[in-house]
Amino acid sequence: MSNRLEKFESLPDPAPNSTFQVATPSFTGAKGTRIVPKRRFQKGTFVERNGHWMGMWRVDVLQSDGTIKREQRSKTFVGLSERAARAAFQPILDSVNAASGATPPVPKRAGTLSSVIREWREQVAGTLKPSTRKTAESHLRRHIEPMLGDCALQELTTKRLQSFVTVLSAAHAANGRKRSRKTIENILLTLSSIVSTARAWGYAIPKVSLSELCLPQDSPRQPRFFVLRDLQRIVRTADEPLSTICFLLAVTGMRIGEVLALRRQDLDFHRKLIKVRCSTYAGQIGTPKSKASIADLPMPPALESRLKRYLSSRHYRENDLDLLFANRRGRPYSANKLREKKLRPLLTRLRIPLAGFHAFRHAVASELIDSGAPITVVQAQLRHSDPRITLGLYGHVIPQSQRDALGSLAARVANTRRRTGLQLLTRPRIADSAA
Repeated sequence: MSNRLEKFESLPDPAPNSTFQVATPSFTGAKGTRIVPKRRFQKGTFVERNGHWMGMWRVDVLQSDGTIKREQRSKTFVGLSERAARAAFQPILDSVNAASGATPPVPKRAGTLSSVIREWREQVAGTLKPSTRKTAESHLRRHIEPMLGDCALQELTTKRLQSFVTVLSAAHAANGRKRSRKTIENILLTLSSIVSTARAWGYAIPKVSLSELCLPQDSPRQPRFFVLRDLQRIVRTADEPLSTICFLLAVTGMRIGEVLALRRQDLDFHRKLIKVRCSTYAGQIGTPKSKASIADLPMPPALESRLKRYLSSRHYRENDLDLLFANRRGRPYSANKLREKKLRPLLTRLRIPLAGFHAFRHAVASELIDSGAPITVVQAQLRHSDPRITLGLYGHVIPQSQRDALGSLAARVANTRRRTGLQLLTRPRIADSAA
């Protein structure tokens, strides 16, 4: 006990006028009477709480019985921006690490991007959603590994990645097709995610921001969506269960994966709600696209009647998963197969331009905006996390209120010119008189 106390007495005192305790080294064991410290370099934790930034770190405190207890300390930086708060937090961490004699880990410099990708596949890829993992693997297999796999980690500079972007654009143009800016951004985001993970593991990799790269410019394409008459014809002509599936899509704006994952318990006929809790991908049930996607949607009377009629019909299949729509094996339908084998042949027969199930979602947004619904209402129904996403996707839709306002203005201008003709030349302009 006395030896341990002597060790603590020899530690450096906190800086004068400091209100923070200096961290002590953690102890992993003892040889005889000698305490062996385990020095841990701390980067701290930085979070935002109640509108203020807070830094947290840990200290080892000697207890009265001679044991060591690791405790957490924190400091809230009131009124400071994140950048200023981090700058104020850094001296605290420096003092903590200096007192414990800890040194930062030596960055891993050896290896190529391919070796990092192998580690990422082993440690991270399995935690991703199937759709996200499939997209990432496509980017890696087709673009990232062939062009950057042999690149040393230190060579992943802004200049090297700019060459990567240039080759992506030129290679596709050579085939007579243009790779969109969005596609290139998605490839870069996959690469950025893997590189950021590797950097957190201690690899020394240059930091490159997407804003530092020059991406190809392209004109945004208008998304394909059905008009109201298309929706009516599709629902009226389709066989079951496709007809009820399309009706659900057309009146709720749900994603096809969310509709195919609906279970009977997700239909609250008492409160007139549809509970979106799951989604399907490649016939497997998982979580929806994001946290914002988990929500309760209103069930209009027409939809309530349609669902009750479907559940009591011969088209509904009882199944162990209690799915609303189940195939012959009692499993969720595959959205891809349903689109290729059922929806597109139907669209061809009805002479409606080909589109996927997502066109129903765009149709719902377009109809709601066109009818004058506030953008926040459309956001809530589509379950976007930010109204700017809704505006960015559906900003091309012109609301009926805007059409009416412009129509009224045009009528007044045209009518005034006919009635007052010469009067317009002598009547003072409001803008001029105001000046």
